[in-house]
Amino acid sequence: MADSDQPPAEVIALAEQRAQARSAKDFARSDALRDEIAALGFVVTDTPAGYALAPRPPFDVLTLDQLGDATFAADARCAVTLLVDGWPEDVRTCIDALVTCTPDDVVIVALDLGNVDGAGLELHRLAQAHPTRVIDLHVAATMAQAGWSPAATAAIRACAPELVAVMDVSTVLDGDAITPLLDLLDDDSVTAAGWRGVDVDLADNWRSFVDAGPGDVDALLGYLMVVRRAAALASPPHPKARFYRNADMEWCLALREAGGRLVAGPASLPAHQERHRGYHDSDPEYRDRESRRTYDRLLQRFRGRPEVLRLRTDPTTGSPVT
Repeated sequence: MADSDQPPAEVIALAEQRAQARSAKDFARSDALRDEIAALGFVVTDTPAGYALAPRPPFDVLTLDQLGDATFAADARCAVTLLVDGWPEDVRTCIDALVTCTPDDVVIVALDLGNVDGAGLELHRLAQAHPTRVIDLHVAATMAQAGWSPAATAAIRACAPELVAVMDVSTVLDGDAITPLLDLLDDDSVTAAGWRGVDVDLADNWRSFVDAGPGDVDALLGYLMVVRRAAALASPPHPKARFYRNADMEWCLALREAGGRLVAGPASLPAHQERHRGYHDSDPEYRDRESRRTYDRLLQRFRGRPEVLRLRTDPTTGSPVT
């Protein structure tokens, strides 16, 4: 923190009072002190050691609950939601490609979680540069603090269009990969359409998924998928899914359980994936623990229930395969 950004004694005193109020569980007083600190140009966050103070950023910082319901991108055909969890260069690459490659009726609604490594500041700059295409939302909690599912659900809920895309910042468009997915949803029987689909490996007793080609699939990967907002909120990602891995497949099976049809788009969709930092650069112990928890929950809920999967037929007899 530069010397000019050092909090003055008045701000430190308010932060100390807030810490005392929180210890006394006087949360109304704590919130009032937080607002006083914000009015003086600083943000206070809770840490294991007590609290931290930082200069107030040039954007409003909300909670997930404050994002609201059907608040953003009301005139868009589709809102593309992005969860921003650091890596500002990746955020810039992803959003620049979206703005360049998709039509004007596709609006990006990006949720910054904790302004990690200045990614929230970069997102804010992009929103200012593209005011009709990019909406930036900011919460104080990081992804690890908020959890993938609560953050993803809050972002979907905040969007107004009937069709909402869920996309990872590691996915980069080389052309308009969104419109072909939207066109698949012109079929009212389709609940979600995505870039990559997978099927449960029945031969492996549900212990794994295998890549699937275009057409009906058991699940879509969260790198890029478009879902009907109403269906997504009626059968949202499991609230205990803290980490994204396996959570997208668990969610898709829940959508199918509710009667939804999931379709993978054509193999020629113009998109590619850069380094998936959410996987490769996350804490391995945390990543593996949370991934196992989600997959164990998936198995407990769905294994042995072929009715939640796409219809499989024997290529020789045409009979259903379970």
